[in-house]
Amino acid sequence: MKKLFYLVAVISLILTMSCAHTGRLDSYAEDRAQIEDLQARYLFALDSFDMDTYVETFTEDGILDIVEYQVEGRDAIRKALEESRPVFDLSAGDIPEGSYPATGRHNITNIVIEVDGNKAYSRSYWFHYGNDNPERKAVLDAYGHYEDDLVKINGKWFFKKRVIYNEGVKGWISPPGNRAW
Repeated sequence: MKKLFYLVAVISLILTMSCAHTGRLDSYAEDRAQIEDLQARYLFALDSFDMDTYVETFTEDGILDIVEYQVEGRDAIRKALEESRPVFDLSAGDIPEGSYPATGRHNITNIVIEVDGNKAYSRSYWFHYGNDNPERKAVLDAYGHYEDDLVKINGKWFFKKRVIYNEGVKGWISPPGNRAW
C-alpha cells in the first residue's frame, strides 16, 4: 500500500509539473505565432506597397534602422519608404513590350525569438525573389537578416526597432559572428 501511495504521489507531481510547464509553452507558442504573423504582415505590406499596414507594424515611436540610416516614428518610416518606392515597387518600372509588370516577394526564414514578458527579441534571415528582367524569370536578388526588438501593447505585438542588414549592399552588410545571439 505504501508503494502505491508513493507511485500515485510521484505521478501526481509529474502531472502537476507538466501542466505548469505546458502553460508556459502555450504562452510562448501564442506569442511566437503572433510575432511570426507580424513579420509576415510586414513583408506582405512591403511587397504590395501597402503603407498603412506597413507602418502599423511599428509602435508609434518605432525605429526602422537600415544600418546607414535610421528613421523614427510611423510618419518618418512612411516617408522613407515612399522615397525609396522605386526599389521596392517593381511594378512601377518600365514594362518591356509584350511583357507584364515585374514583381518581387520577400521571404523570411530561420526565425529565432526570445520572449520576455511584453518584450521580445527576434533574429531572422530574409531573402527576396524578383522578376525584374526582360524574361520575367524569378531570381534571388537580395538577402540579409533582421534584428528586431518587439513590444506587446494591449495584447498585440509591434516592432519597437527593426534593423535590416542586406548582404548585397556594401554599407549594409552585417558584422561577423552568430547573429542569433
